[in-house]
Parts: sequence; C-alpha cells; structure tokens
Amino acid sequence: MDPASLSLSSQKEVLYILGIDTSCDDTGVGIVRVQNGVPEVLANALWSQKVHRQYGGVMPEVASREHVERIDAILEDALVQAGISLSDITAVAATRGPGLVGALLVGLTYGKGLAQGLGVPFYAMHHLEGHIQAAVSEHPDLPFPHLALVVSGGHTHLFKVNAPGQYELVGATRDDAAGEAFDKVARMLGLGYPGGPAISKAAERGDPRGVELPRPLLGQKAFDFSFSGIKTACLLAVKAGVNPENLAASFQFRVVESLVQTTKRAAKALGIRHVVVSGGVAANRALREAFGQSGLRSHFPPMHLNTDNGAMIALAAVKKALKGEQHSDWESEAEAYLPLVQAAH
Repeated sequence: MDPASLSLSSQKEVLYILGIDTSCDDTGVGIVRVQNGVPEVLANALWSQKVHRQYGGVMPEVASREHVERIDAILEDALVQAGISLSDITAVAATRGPGLVGALLVGLTYGKGLAQGLGVPFYAMHHLEGHIQAAVSEHPDLPFPHLALVVSGGHTHLFKVNAPGQYELVGATRDDAAGEAFDKVARMLGLGYPGGPAISKAAERGDPRGVELPRPLLGQKAFDFSFSGIKTACLLAVKAGVNPENLAASFQFRVVESLVQTTKRAAKALGIRHVVVSGGVAANRALREAFGQSGLRSHFPPMHLNTDNGAMIALAAVKKALKGEQHSDWESEAEAYLPLVQAAH
C-alpha cells in the first residue's frame, strides 16, 4: 500500500485518533473517539520523568532515552484505558514541534511507524495547538474570535483565535516563559522540581505582599510578557535572606498579575470577552482564581489535560480527521522552534 494514499473512510461512523506527545519530559499517549463529529477523550496515559529532579531541570539526552524506554508501555496503558485494541485506531497524530528536538523525534518517528504499520493516516501536529484544543474541546460553543493564553514551562503566548485553526499572535514572552521562571525561582528557594507545584504550595503559607517585586513591562502598549526581571529580583531577595514563603507568595502574585492584567488589556483592546487558558501553569490555583475574578469569560481545560499529554494532540488532529484528509504527513520533521503563527511585526 502506498502510504501517501492512506485516508480515513468518510463512511466511518466512529473515529479513534491516537495522539502522541514527547516534546519535553512527559511521555504522553492519548486516544480520542469522535462520534457524530463530537470528540471524547477515552484515554490519557502519561509518564512524567522523575529522573530530572536530581538535576533541577530537564536534561535533553536523558529525556530522549526515557521516552524510548517508556513509550511502548504508555501506548499499552492508553489502549487499556480506552478499552479498544490497536486495530481499532483510525488515525495517528504526533507532535512535531516545538520542543526538545531529540525528544520530539522519538514520538514523531514512533507515530509514523505505528501509522504505517496500521495502514492509517498520520498527522504531524503543533504542540501549542494541542494545548489550545485541550481547553476548546471542553467548550464547543465558544464564540469566535476569542483569546488563547498558552502558559507553560517553555511557552507564554497570547493568541487571537479568529476561527478553528486560524491564529493571530497578540503577545509573547520577551525572555523566560512563566513556567520556566517558576522552576528557576523554586530552585533558588530549594523547593525542588518541578517548580510550579512547589511554589504554589509554599505560597499558601506566605504573604503575597511580603516582598516587593517589580511589575514587568509596566506601561507597555503591547501585550507582551517578561519574567527575567522578577527572577533576578528574587535572586537578590534570596541573598538578602527574606522569608522564603513570603518570596514564593510574592513571586506567584506578580506572575499571575502580569498574565491576567495583560490578557485583560488585550481583550479590551480587541473587544473580546472570552479567553481560554491552557498549559501546565494553567493548573495553578491562584491563576485560576484570578482569572475567575477578572471579568473575562475564562475557560480552562480539565486538570489532567493542562500538562503536556497525548490526548491534546489527538484533539488537535480532530479537524483533519473529520475532513478525511488523504494527505498524511510522512515527510514532516521535528522542529525545536516551530511558531504557530509568525509575529505581525
């Protein structure tokens, strides 16, 4: 069979899309069933690599090896969760970027091989679109246009979503991603890795006004983000011997304030009320509460779909699968730096 000719049968009443994400240090395989055009997550199997805790951050070569060792077992877990067999799969999708290129190659190559072996189409997907679809899938009646804030360890981007699959970049971080800043400040405070949950827990015992930290990009007309200044201020505060729990609370407060206030300004300028917030940092309770009090109509993914996972990649592939596209992305290569859209400027 010629792989380029593989396509989904338009007569199939139920589609089973298998999604793979190995963009960083989580090995994710998810399965989405699409019936009458409606997607439903049946499985979301995930292995979070604990080995990186000893390094205080992700070691790319180690992450790649962990993906290779674990991906077969995670696929089996996903099939058991979904209650189906491999022969039921009607399409395979995998992340092509952005991410750690070695890690991406594991999932992308595995997905292509799996699709060819099964004789089904293969879709190479964008990691950020997966995060966005994890939230959108929970809110099928979300009006257009709306905003999408993707905030994670490697990404802090604000998009205007004009139609399904049509994105316009509104703002992005000029330096560190928010999740990266959480990791680095947690390491300064000796709280361990990953930093997001550790900072959040410590912040519960601290005073968010206890340490004076700078407000990033104060007075800007654009809708960008910056967290390197806060990170540097935290380092100076640690050297000055401030209370670590107060510093954790103050740091979290400033980051959340920046994310919410910048998104609010963008929404007002563009005349938009609805925003989806996704990515690993979207699991942060303080962020969710702040958006809930922001006056915006805020929508989040379920908690188990916030971090990197395979189910979100399957969800991102739904629109391709429903079109019964005859082209499969066999030639797609892993790309460490892959923009969802180009900056307008």
